[in-house]
Amino acid sequence: MRLTSYTDYALRTLMYCGLRRDGLATISEIAEAYGISRNHVVKIVHDLGRLGLLDTRRGKGGGIRLGRPPAEIRLGRLVALLEGARPLVECFDPHACHCPIVGVCRLQDVLAEAQQAFYDALDRYTLADLLESAVGLRERLGLSAAV
Repeated sequence: MRLTSYTDYALRTLMYCGLRRDGLATISEIAEAYGISRNHVVKIVHDLGRLGLLDTRRGKGGGIRLGRPPAEIRLGRLVALLEGARPLVECFDPHACHCPIVGVCRLQDVLAEAQQAFYDALDRYTLADLLESAVGLRERLGLSAAV
């Protein structure tokens, strides 16, 4: 399974904001720190804000910060939400399936079980777990320890 760039960038955006503690981050800071498009970060911040995962403030002195404590953001639920209902394989989508063995093949069940195990494994972790090595992360991203 491969995550979309959108999900990858969203996870990194949340990590960056989690490293800022009580301070506000900016879209430009995040884009620069990770070397990704500012336009991508704008869309991600907007979507994460709608989901209540980020608190956004406009205007002078504005910025973004986590909308919930890191320990409340479960990675499995978050990734499943961000990845959406994209079918893992063709047979998961009855409207697009042209496989002649659908209905008698066990592959669909096996893959569904594996996909659920993937999300279950991620759900054992929270954003707080990703921030445990905060000193190294802050250093690598050019954030001071005081932030």
